[in-house]
Amino acid sequence: MEDHEIRTLLDLHDQIIDQEDGYWLKIEAWEVGVSKDIPHGVRYSLTLHAPSGKRILGYDNAHAVKVKGKKYSGQRLPFDHKHRHVADKGIPYVFQSAHQLLSDFFTEVDSVLKEAKSK
Repeated sequence: MEDHEIRTLLDLHDQIIDQEDGYWLKIEAWEVGVSKDIPHGVRYSLTLHAPSGKRILGYDNAHAVKVKGKKYSGQRLPFDHKHRHVADKGIPYVFQSAHQLLSDFFTEVDSVLKEAKSK
């Protein structure tokens, strides 16, 4: 993975970014030891919040997620995942690079905001 991509993600740590109409983003990212669960060595949480403060979209690797319809024993459960709404326990996200993570997150933020503001 490109070091400058990781550095860009890490440089965004603790950023809160206004998205107008009360919506906002929070980016957290910090280095951790490389492990089987976090092979890229970065812990992250990228979240979009409604004016009420509730998370309405999130990408993170804070915990493993269970894949529906599969048996879990002996399988590696993915840590990289996303939450598509408040009650979503997470669906797997394939982490390719820090750049792709940011691109995917901001693309989905635009889509979620467009839908939320059209209601």
